[in-house]
Amino acid sequence: MGFFDALKLSRLKEGLARTRESLVGKVQRMLASRSTIDDDLLESLEEILLAADVGVATSTRLIGRLKERVKKEKYEDAKELERILMEEIQELFTNGSGGEASPSAGSAAAVDPMDVPSGHRPHVIMIVGVNGVGKTTSIGKLAHAFKESGKSVMIAAADTFRAAANEQLEIWARRAGVEIIQQKQGSDPAAVAFDALSAALARGTDVVIIDTAGRLHTKVNLMEELKKIGRVLHKLAPGAPHEVLLVLDASTGQNAVRQAKEFSKSVGVTGLILTKLDGTAKGGVVMSISSELGIPVKFIGVGEQIDDLQPFDRKLFVDALFAR
Repeated sequence: MGFFDALKLSRLKEGLARTRESLVGKVQRMLASRSTIDDDLLESLEEILLAADVGVATSTRLIGRLKERVKKEKYEDAKELERILMEEIQELFTNGSGGEASPSAGSAAAVDPMDVPSGHRPHVIMIVGVNGVGKTTSIGKLAHAFKESGKSVMIAAADTFRAAANEQLEIWARRAGVEIIQQKQGSDPAAVAFDALSAALARGTDVVIIDTAGRLHTKVNLMEELKKIGRVLHKLAPGAPHEVLLVLDASTGQNAVRQAKEFSKSVGVTGLILTKLDGTAKGGVVMSISSELGIPVKFIGVGEQIDDLQPFDRKLFVDALFAR
């Protein structure tokens, strides 16, 4: 493992400390007290998974896979179950290209979310999500990450409904050292997105990140506004937005799964940003969302610093989760 992977693993271990205790700590203590794999052990394991917000469907899937492997591969020693569980959790995650990941594939199978396709410039990313999930801070951290990787970045402040939204985003843009395009509060969000993409096309900007409102008068209004922004972007640059990233607060547990389902139906979410993993014991929801919806997790937030938004690596995630 190289220096940067080791550093990422260390930060992940810190950020996942509460989830590790609520999920893996309990699993490890239970397995240490058992000698053989039986139905009672697997039932206890399922209860631990459910308590950590892994979700009913995903917990059932995991337990089913464990039963299959124990029977087929003739495992008997309870101590062997931890390794098998790690492999099966890793397999839950959809990779960056939308296909199923395999435990033997490691992180190489996933598409690096920091890679910008060479076929189009700018690469347009629309950020969606309800208010309070960490959308503004995620945009600032994402802009910083792209800037640090050598790309020019522009932010479009298209959340024109929320008071002080522009001011907060402007602070993050300044911290990240990137340009921001904004209009006065109450302006048409699609017009802001249009202005930003027009400017980015003229200047040869590599990446445009578009903030959007998290709450309008009704859910229908919100989804229609997001669709309108998408249509305006597509007219100006066919194929845009190239990514629609949904920001979810991991600490809300299964409510995050419900949000993901709603946004996916309306705006074609291509990837997820999971925030606040460092402050919750409900990190098991990461498995649930990716497994149930087939949407790849692109980034996870494991701290408050500007560089604490990490590209998601399923192998590093599982290694950090099970670290002793």
